[in-house]
Amino acid sequence: AEVFDPETHRSVGKDTGLTNHVERFNATLRNRLGRFTRKTLSFSKKKENHEAVLHLFLLKYNQDMKNRWITR
Repeated sequence: AEVFDPETHRSVGKDTGLTNHVERFNATLRNRLGRFTRKTLSFSKKKENHEAVLHLFLLKYNQDMKNRWITR
C-alpha cells in the first residue's frame, strides 16, 4: 500500500496461490530479455537503454496478449 495505489493494485499474499501470474511474467521477462538474466549478456551501461528495451518488450508483450485474447 505504501508503493502502489490501493485503488488500482492489490497485494497478493503467499497463501492465496495467485502469485503464479507474477512469477510467470518474471520468467517470461528473463527468458526473452537476456539483459535481465546476467550482467554479461546484452549488458549496457546506460540505464536509458535498459528502460527502452523493457518499454519495447512491454509494448510487444501487451499487444500479443491483447491479440491472443481478442481472437478467441
